[in-house]
Amino acid sequence: KMSLLAKIAEIEAEMARTQKNKATSNHLGLLKARLAKMRRELITPKGGSGGGTGEGFDVAKTGDARIGFVGFPSVGKSTLLSNLAGVYSEVAAYEFTTLTTVPGVIRYKGAKIQLLDLPGIIEGAKDGKGRGRQVIAVARTCNLILIVLDVLKPLGHKKLIEHELEGFGIRLNKKPPNIGFKKKDKGGINFTVTCPQSELDGDAVKSILAEYKIHNADITLRSDSTADDLIDVVEGNRVYIPCIYVLNKIDQISIEELDIIYKVPHCVPISAHSRWNFDDLLEKMWDYLHLVRIYTKPKGQLPDYTSPVVLPTEHTAVEDFCLKIHKSLLKELKYALVWGASVKHNPQKVGKDHVMEDEDVIQLVKK
Repeated sequence: KMSLLAKIAEIEAEMARTQKNKATSNHLGLLKARLAKMRRELITPKGGSGGGTGEGFDVAKTGDARIGFVGFPSVGKSTLLSNLAGVYSEVAAYEFTTLTTVPGVIRYKGAKIQLLDLPGIIEGAKDGKGRGRQVIAVARTCNLILIVLDVLKPLGHKKLIEHELEGFGIRLNKKPPNIGFKKKDKGGINFTVTCPQSELDGDAVKSILAEYKIHNADITLRSDSTADDLIDVVEGNRVYIPCIYVLNKIDQISIEELDIIYKVPHCVPISAHSRWNFDDLLEKMWDYLHLVRIYTKPKGQLPDYTSPVVLPTEHTAVEDFCLKIHKSLLKELKYALVWGASVKHNPQKVGKDHVMEDEDVIQLVKK
């Protein structure tokens, strides 16, 4: 019996051998679906009680956001982490040391941000080896991933790391595919497109769905979609995480080279060792986290600008604010007074559904 890894290698080899053209695109789509299924099996072991708990890798989620750091050994990841967080961690000068994670927490613009080293992702974690699996589970909960690269050999590393993360169902700097997908009990495959498709047609979609034993479903492609997009939607367990590439060791390159790097999207050049350009990095981290700060104002006092309540951009209603502080607060809420960009009048009386913007000030009025 072949191991899963061997089967995966075999399919990857077949995909590499197959020429990409109209005639083979359905076949390739099928192979991709098979591959996705096997990868999922690797990451989520079947049945049984699972393989024990993660050795020291269940990290309590504290703070307002969590940033995961990924990088090959010896690219200066630990130096960057300890210099950013001022966390005292024994940074060993030899390779492959970091095994368990002691998260550092930094405060930036009033938000508490957890910095996590995600060790061992590179060395075959996607293949279910080692403690990769727990690391992946934590990686999937990050609000932002920083890939630390050595500026002298960035591209090979970048490709490998992206490939690994993609294999765990993490999509970097992407939006979910614009595909409608609804399983049904009967009625066959109902396939519609709202714009021209360069890769998928009805047959391709049917064959990919058949691989998942889905024979009744509504599928709507609302943008030019690939087989990978469709598989992502069917698998349904993908997470979409923003990502910044941190190019370390810029003290070793010329100014001309540095100018080129500055133009690369999602990239920040730094020197972890000399602590150069950390402010750029922090600013970009803040941008990519999409956090909203809400200041509280007790009755008859000035707003407290030192410790905002920090919410993710997509959940900034008064209700979300109350839940973040304490779940009993909603029951007691009569209305809220809000000052800031989200209201026409300052202050304005609002209910629990009012959506607030960054740096609004709120005063809760209880029943």
